[in-house]
Amino acid sequence: MITIKTPNEIEIMKKGGNISKNALNLALNMAKEGTTLSEIDNAVDDFIVNHKAFPSFKKVPGYHHATCINVNEGLVHGIPNKYKIKHGDLVKVDLGVYYDGFHTDTSATVEVGTNNEGKFIQAGKDCVENAIAACIIGNKLGDVSFEMQKAIESKGYTVSRSLVGHGIGKDLHEEPLIPPYGKKGTGLLLKEGMVFAIEIIYQKGSHQIKSLEDGWTLATKDGSLAGLHEHTVAITKEGPVVLTK
Repeated sequence: MITIKTPNEIEIMKKGGNISKNALNLALNMAKEGTTLSEIDNAVDDFIVNHKAFPSFKKVPGYHHATCINVNEGLVHGIPNKYKIKHGDLVKVDLGVYYDGFHTDTSATVEVGTNNEGKFIQAGKDCVENAIAACIIGNKLGDVSFEMQKAIESKGYTVSRSLVGHGIGKDLHEEPLIPPYGKKGTGLLLKEGMVFAIEIIYQKGSHQIKSLEDGWTLATKDGSLAGLHEHTVAITKEGPVVLTK
């Protein structure tokens, strides 16, 4: 079931989204050579709690961290451990904030100390922006997915075929699923009050994935670099409103 949010509920989510945005910025700024993933996670956890909110991911059964952090070929769900970030690493931080009864979700990718993958990272940013622009009343969900696929594949990269965005609100993961591939004019009709976590998970090589021994982390099967970008977006009469920007 797809839940429709009231303007008041969207305002609440905007406040939570502001915490999410600032927590993500904190994490990305900490992603320096020699910093451990757990140090970033601890700082984000403290930041969220100090702003009278709760880390969304800690509400996921069996998961005990405020963030998921993936490096290089890691795609999603990476456990923030004692790994020390190295020069040239591609670091992906994903986090959620539960504030006043509602979740927001956001993620981004940074390259540490170099700019060899600037075009790859920018492709993901452009992808999310194009998808957000399609989040207007009267469009179809396929329009959003089409824009994501076009932005990534036109640059010679591949979109995930098994990892998708999602609706969000009182639950971290709500309907609908939002794949990063699709056809224009197909699927769910977009209506005022829908709120989506628009997420692109993409890679330089094959879309095939593997699960690592920790039971959580998903990575590219061929070892190719992966990227991740995400915003929480509300569909309103005034157009798409990015709650985490």
